[in-house]
Amino acid sequence: MILEVAILNVKSDMMDDFECAFEKAQKIIAQMDGYINHQLQKSVETRGRYILLVNWRSIEDHEIGFRQSAEYKEWRTLLHHFYDPFPDVEHYEKLFQSGQI
Repeated sequence: MILEVAILNVKSDMMDDFECAFEKAQKIIAQMDGYINHQLQKSVETRGRYILLVNWRSIEDHEIGFRQSAEYKEWRTLLHHFYDPFPDVEHYEKLFQSGQI
């Protein structure tokens, strides 16, 4: 399993619109092959900052299956205009885990 991590800096005057758009967009990603689950969390300290965590079966499921799909174009149209700057996305693989998440 691969964890996609994206720090999203949303224009502060567009946070409510972003959250509404994300509610629609999450339905797109959830139907993709290789998708496992996701979380969107909002920073308590920094206005407009969110973190998106998506678990994928493999990097290819994200980078090829999703990012090269027609569904990604819809995702991009719904969300990408909210970001400033555009987010960096990294992939992680689990080494250790304690407790239940």
